[in-house]
Parts: sequence; C-alpha cells; structure tokens
Amino acid sequence: MNSNVLVLKDSLKRESGTKVHHGNIQASKAVADIIRTTLGPRSMLKMLLDAGGGIVVTNDGNAILRELDVAHPAAKSMIELSRTQDEEVGDGTTSVIVLAGEMLHVAEAFIEKSYHPTVICRAYNKALEDAIAVLDKIAMTIDVNDRATVLGLVKSCIGTKFTSQFGDLIADLAIDATTTVGVDLGQGLREVDIKKYIKVEKVPGGQLDDSKVLKGVMFNKDVVAPGKMKRKIVNPRIILLDCPLEYKKGENQTNAELVREEDWEVLLKLEEEYIENICVQILKFKPDLVITEKGLSDLATHYFSKAGVSAIRRLRKTDNNRIAKACGAVIVNRPDEIQESDIGTGAGLFEVKKIGDDFFAFIVDCKEPKACTVLLRGPSKDLLNEVERNLQDAMSVSRNIIKNPKLVPGGGATELTVSATLKQKSATIEGIEKWPYEAAAMAFEAIPRTLAQNCGVNVIRTMTALQGKHANGENAWTGIDGNTGAIADMKESKIWDAYNVKAQTFKTAIESACMLLRIDDIVSGIKKKAAPGAGPSKPTIETEGDADNEQIIPE
Repeated sequence: MNSNVLVLKDSLKRESGTKVHHGNIQASKAVADIIRTTLGPRSMLKMLLDAGGGIVVTNDGNAILRELDVAHPAAKSMIELSRTQDEEVGDGTTSVIVLAGEMLHVAEAFIEKSYHPTVICRAYNKALEDAIAVLDKIAMTIDVNDRATVLGLVKSCIGTKFTSQFGDLIADLAIDATTTVGVDLGQGLREVDIKKYIKVEKVPGGQLDDSKVLKGVMFNKDVVAPGKMKRKIVNPRIILLDCPLEYKKGENQTNAELVREEDWEVLLKLEEEYIENICVQILKFKPDLVITEKGLSDLATHYFSKAGVSAIRRLRKTDNNRIAKACGAVIVNRPDEIQESDIGTGAGLFEVKKIGDDFFAFIVDCKEPKACTVLLRGPSKDLLNEVERNLQDAMSVSRNIIKNPKLVPGGGATELTVSATLKQKSATIEGIEKWPYEAAAMAFEAIPRTLAQNCGVNVIRTMTALQGKHANGENAWTGIDGNTGAIADMKESKIWDAYNVKAQTFKTAIESACMLLRIDDIVSGIKKKAAPGAGPSKPTIETEGDADNEQIIPE
C-alpha cells in the first residue's frame, strides 16, 4: 500500500458490489412501476403538480417522468431514457421504461447467483441482435401515399392516448401537417422537420372539432395602425425584413453637442430623411404587407399607411422563418438589397381575425406551403396541453412512417413473437450465457402482460393462451386488443406499430439495462452540510499506519 493514502472522509461516500446492483435495480423498478399503469388504451391517467403549482393531467410516459424529482442516480438515468425515446421517435416512452425495468428485474436473480455483469450484458446484446432480426422478418412495408393505411397506423399509435376518444381528429391533423412540410431529399427519402416548420397554436374556446391545419401560418399579432391599415388583403405581396425601420441609434451612449438652434432641426431632418429613404426603397416594389422582426417607427407607419401598405412589427424569428417557407418570400437584412425574387407571392389571403380577446394574423391559402400552423381549439388550457402532447406524438409517428414506411404488429404481438423466437434460440446457445439470454426472452413478455393487467382481464389465462399461440414463432399477428382484453388478430383489428418505434424501444431498453448492470460503485462527491457555527472541515490525510488499521471500503 502507498505510504500516503488520501481519503476524503467527509466528501466521498462509496457503496460497492452486489449492494449497488440491488439498489440500482430497485430504483429502476420503482420508476417503471410509476408509469406501468399508463400503458395501453385502457390505461390510467396521472395527475401531477408541476414546479409552478400548475396541474398536468396525462398518461404520456415522458410528460409524467419529466415532472418527477428523484435523488437516485439510476432512477435519473431511467427517466433520461424516456426523454431520449421522445426526442428520437416521439412514441413508446412508456414501453421503453417498462421493458428496461423488466430486463433489470430478471437480471437480479443472476447477480445474486454471482454471475458476472459482463456475462449478462453479453447475453442481452446477443438477444437484442436476434430481436431486431425478428422485427425485420415480421415487418410489413406500406405505401406512404395510401392515406387510409397511414391514418390507421397513426390512430393505433395514439389509440392509447387520452385524445383517442375524439376519433380520427388528431390523426388527421398530424398527417395533414407532416405531409405539408415534408421535403423531398431525392432517392425516395423525405425529411420532415416538425420542430421548425410546424407551429401548434393553442387558443382556448370553441370546440375541439374546430381545430384545423392551416394552409399557411398564423401568429399572435395585429397590424401596427389598426384604423389606417387594411386587415384583409387577397393575394398579398409580402416583404419580410429583419432590420429596424426606425432611426439608427448609436451603439452605446452617444452625445451630440449642438451650438445653434438650426442644427437641431437639421438633425431631425436627417432622421426623417433616413426613414423616408428606407420606406421609398421598400415601397417601390409595391408590397401589400411588410413584416419586420425589429421596431417600426411612427414615421415609417405613416408612410406605409399613406401608401396603403399593412405592416407588422416585432415578430419572432421562428415565425418569420415559417412565413418565408409558407409564401415563398426571402427574409431581407437591408432594405436597399431587396429584389423582386425576395417578395412572397405564394399566399392567397392575409387576414387579421379576433379570436377570444386576442388578434391573430393569418397568412393562408398558400400555393405550396412548406410550413404550417395547427390551430387547436378546446374548452380548457389543461385539455389543450394534453391534446398538444398527443398531437406531437402523432406527428412523430407519421414522420417515422414517411422516413421508414414499415409496420410491425401492435398489442404485444411483436414482443410475444420475439420472446418465442428467442426462447427457441436459447437452446442452441452454449455455456453460461444461455440462462441470461433465456431470461431476456422472458422479459419481453412484460409488455403484453402489462397490457392485459391494464385491461382488467385474467392475466395468467390470457398470457398462457398467447404463449400457446406463439409457441413456435408463428401467428406473429396474434396479440391483445387493448380495449377489450380479448386475444385478436392485429391485422384485422388494425392495431399496428411503426418499425422505427419498436426497434428504438428495444435498443434503448436493453442498452440502458446493460449500462446500469455494469455499474458496481456509486461514489458521491456531495459534501455533507456542516453544523451551523462549525468551521470548514478539512479532508483528513491518513498515513500508512492508520490505513492498515481501518477498513476504508466496506465489503
């Protein structure tokens, strides 16, 4: 042993070995148990109090876990999984946690029997490869342009959500929005940027059925001079700017010393001429609507209203980008650089409407919009927030289909097929890895089992019947109908899942389970708070003599 062993007694706590594995597995199971009841169409809702004191009512796995405040590092890692899944594919946030929790649960028995975590991880990774191979085998390719099939898929993916009671509404909105903003990349690939080009505008009031996808964009602004400027223009010529239409101020405090009174008038005249010059440069292109991200002075407003041009100021950059995509305009930085090609002529109608207490500007009926706004109406804010969350999931699913048009059966059928195939394969695996591999195969059954539990049917009978049907890896489309709990053919019931979502769920769950199993130490670098009035504690440096007498690391 070294002559000086440095032990930072008050700032390093250390646990090790099996105890850590056990703690990690328990924490992960606790997280999985919280949202286990939110899987499937007959699932429970959770009511959460968020940090701001507001209420969130949802059964979206990610939304629930986002509000949790946990201290255990393994539990934090599990919550991160759900967020990753949400960002990557937008659906399957609950399944991934339930599956990861189950993978860790079945590993616990092997840890207690002193199996090395690396052996378990190796078996799990082998199981993952084989599971993805099974997915590839049972996947079914669809035609993206066949709206009925895509609608069926999006409906079955959000059938587990709260808004499924409103029929096709959300699925229709999602498909309309994503097909609008899809961009062809060539070679049959399409890119859909949901975050940038689809804006969801929630306006309380009206009915949910009034929600629609606009063929263009809307934003919460009114024209600068409501009495003098037109609020409705058909086929407008639109100029988009991101420069201020007011007199330039100095970069920092500028002092001008004037000796004569006339100089003051000259200064004012210069300002006016500068603004007039800018306005003339803009007006020579005969626009009907000028939109700027920055300020617009009273004088510029006067020139515009005199010329019969409507103007909107201080618009968000993101909104400005969407308008540019919708009407084919180019955002200009300097008025003297405007060209005819920069003017947006693709919009059919500009109109300002009053909805509730606020004025909203609509730029709609665009010829080929590559950006759109989804207008959501509904009775309350809480409901609208939940509808928006479900809509985001639905849009993600339809984006996944556009990117990779492959389907796998839903209702736990995929997991049962994977489980049956892996059980058969486990017989061919030699050595110690056979048992964890078989356990991973059993763990996949957690999804159909949870579905059966949430339907309120007899779980053991249902699972035995399903396992019998899947025993030889055939009947890949037999699963649980989430509404009735009956065993049904998923093809006939139209219960499908996107291939991307399933593959991502399996990968994320198994890889994270492996990561948590490989942790054998938790070293906490958080200092304990000293008692009030006590001086700052110093780390104690122990010599070899002390170190020999004291057991630093507990067994």
